[in-house]
Amino acid sequence: MSSAEQTTNPDDPRPPRLTAAAALAALEGLALIVLGVYMVVVGLVDESTAARSAVTGGLTMLALAVIPLIAARGLLNRRSWSRGPAIVIQLLALPVAWQLLQVDSVLIPGGIVLAVVAVTTLVLLLSPATTRALGIGPRGADADAA
Repeated sequence: MSSAEQTTNPDDPRPPRLTAAAALAALEGLALIVLGVYMVVVGLVDESTAARSAVTGGLTMLALAVIPLIAARGLLNRRSWSRGPAIVIQLLALPVAWQLLQVDSVLIPGGIVLAVVAVTTLVLLLSPATTRALGIGPRGADADAA
């Protein structure tokens, strides 16, 4: 039996940090869905060339929304694989937040919110309680136990 199987017990209560990380990842996925639907609707209503780009961008947002939603479900079910995609999404959100902060418009508050959510989720995902709950141990732990 590996150390991951030994440390993860489905009967143990889920740590609040893991639940919070899953909730934030799901929130990001839902935000991407809302943004994607909005872009598609705007693109379908408008007849210009930019409208085609809006539809393509909206469909891309809808496709990208699947990743944080699947990661959130995996985190809630304590699947160790789910932490990787969740971390990648947060790392991708940071440059997007930075770009939103650089624009002199109403998008600055969105950049602030996105940055706070991404950093908070990263901290939650990398916390020791979360890694233990997901059965992720230090590298070489299996070799040391053998």
